[in-house]
Amino acid sequence: MKVTIIGFWGGYPAAGGATSAYLVEEKDFKLLVDAGSGSLSKLQKYINISDLDAVIVSHYHHDHVADIGVLQYAKLVGSYVTGEKDILPIYGHTEDKQGFATLTHHYTKGVAYDPNGTLEIGPLSITFLETDHPVPCYGMRITNGESTLVYTADTTYQEAWIDFAKDADVLITDCNFYADQDGAQAGHMTSKEGAVIAEKANVKQLILSHLPQYGDLNQLVFEAKQYYHGPVQLAKEGFVWKSVEK
Repeated sequence: MKVTIIGFWGGYPAAGGATSAYLVEEKDFKLLVDAGSGSLSKLQKYINISDLDAVIVSHYHHDHVADIGVLQYAKLVGSYVTGEKDILPIYGHTEDKQGFATLTHHYTKGVAYDPNGTLEIGPLSITFLETDHPVPCYGMRITNGESTLVYTADTTYQEAWIDFAKDADVLITDCNFYADQDGAQAGHMTSKEGAVIAEKANVKQLILSHLPQYGDLNQLVFEAKQYYHGPVQLAKEGFVWKSVEK
């Protein structure tokens, strides 16, 4: 399994950046997890839009789905230029019916996932955890049967994350606040809280993402290392995590 960080800012993209978007690749299958603002431009540095096999979204806040619309335009334009008329499935939950409806366009189709079940997409299996956020939102545990990625999406701290992330190879966690702040009212976590989950869940690597646009971001890593004793990576565009063959 290969994971490439496409966008990592929380709320809005800093200059030249993009908000939440992660490209997960297994063999020749390519899955985009969330499609935040600016992500479509960044994605094209790594793959062609036509190479995408599926998209999945955690929730319908703009910093996670803003580029769904322009992705749909790209598919439409592509159909004129190349004649390609394949339908791209975009998976989402139906608790926000209006948000879910936006996933379907000329060459994309919204596909509902069951948050209580297991979703099989190509060679990947995905299970879900409802997060603590102002709107319905679901974190994901994505596995190819050997390696496992856990993505918290947007959430406050919950004990349930410890079991959900148990023994994961990599945890991409919401880190919108510094350790001395309180992100709960906004529905987000701090560097300390994400690190506590990583430590208690015995994950092999922690990636801090959904980052704030202020302060010294390296401080987030320093803070996380006080509570988690594995490797900590600050999210950045183009960072690649690859699973080790078992």
